Amino acid sequence: MKRRPYTGTDYQRALNIADLERIARRRLPNFVFEYLQGGADDERTLRRNREVFDDYLFEPRTLTRVGPRELSTTLLGQRHALPLVIGPTGYNGMLTRHGDIKLATAASGANIPFVLSNVATTSLEDIAAVEGLNAWMQIYFYRDRDYVRKLVDRCQTAGYETLVVTTDSAIYGNREWDLRNFRKPMQPTLRNLAHLLTRPRWIADVLIPDGMPAFKNLGDLLPPGKQSVQGASAVIGQQLDPTLNWDDIAWLRDRWPGKLIVKGILSPDEAAQAATLGVDAVVLSNHGGRQLDHARSPFEVLPEAKARVGQRCQLFIDSGFRRGTEVVKALALGADAVWLGRTTLYGLAAGGQAGVEHALEILQGEIDRTIGLLGVDRIADLDASALVNSRRG
Repeated sequence: MKRRPYTGTDYQRALNIADLERIARRRLPNFVFEYLQGGADDERTLRRNREVFDDYLFEPRTLTRVGPRELSTTLLGQRHALPLVIGPTGYNGMLTRHGDIKLATAASGANIPFVLSNVATTSLEDIAAVEGLNAWMQIYFYRDRDYVRKLVDRCQTAGYETLVVTTDSAIYGNREWDLRNFRKPMQPTLRNLAHLLTRPRWIADVLIPDGMPAFKNLGDLLPPGKQSVQGASAVIGQQLDPTLNWDDIAWLRDRWPGKLIVKGILSPDEAAQAATLGVDAVVLSNHGGRQLDHARSPFEVLPEAKARVGQRCQLFIDSGFRRGTEVVKALALGADAVWLGRTTLYGLAAGGQAGVEHALEILQGEIDRTIGLLGVDRIADLDASALVNSRRG
């Protein structure tokens, strides 16, 4: 009998993140799934993000008296149950109603941080109110710097302790599948509208009674008459500022009294410069393959970036992680935590908050099992001795 993975729609039967991905595809309209799934240009960066993990193989120690495993870690001064962060992803209300709240609540239950996107469909105040949540806020630098100032002040008023500034989206990536699926911004083609009719549960969840969800944190950035989803999408692209540079990071570091994270770095030199500037953490990222095609994977950059940054700031990583084994490889090479994007969004699309919780439980089990098989009791004891570079032998 030919092997085949689970083909149903019950998220509880998912054994891995790939199962949740297939369930998400069956539950979402085509244009929504493509928005979640797609990358830039020919999607070579997207594919490389998944392939690069094969460059390192495990070298386990099998006679080390392994006991109960300890997966907790300290991120920006706070203790968390897992070396994971749910990273910032935009327009999650298109996957399910109140998608950001469901992600944040699952993160709170798992005792890991949640990062709200600047282009979320839930207000930053509502996320800050989620009980027990360590909430971080992601921002972009727009041409309208007055809006940026007001947003920073708004975060401080709401009680956020950590800001994440994304640096790799100052010029919008060429996501061709999005362009193919829409006639105009947020207006699907007739073919996609026809497919939408095959997803009545999604329609009932997302579109009824208020239509497409709106961006809740853009405020004064949107001029009169541009408050709709279509209008906002056009304005965001025009407002992203390609002049973003180190002076802007220094300005934000001086203005913001809390923790500051710079996300979107792929150059070890820039990682070192960020540490010198006094940021609290750097996220190595290529935006999940959605910006620059033919870019390096953050996983390739990690060893050199860690050597350059040292202990001056924490080092996080994202892009392409789907397995606990991959998380463990990143931790062994020096990452303090892995940020999750599509991985938890598949769970969200497959089963709402419970689907996100299931995705996190899958990863937790895989991480626990992997370090045990490596002969390690604690996440903190992982280092590069657990790995062999398969390209170097």
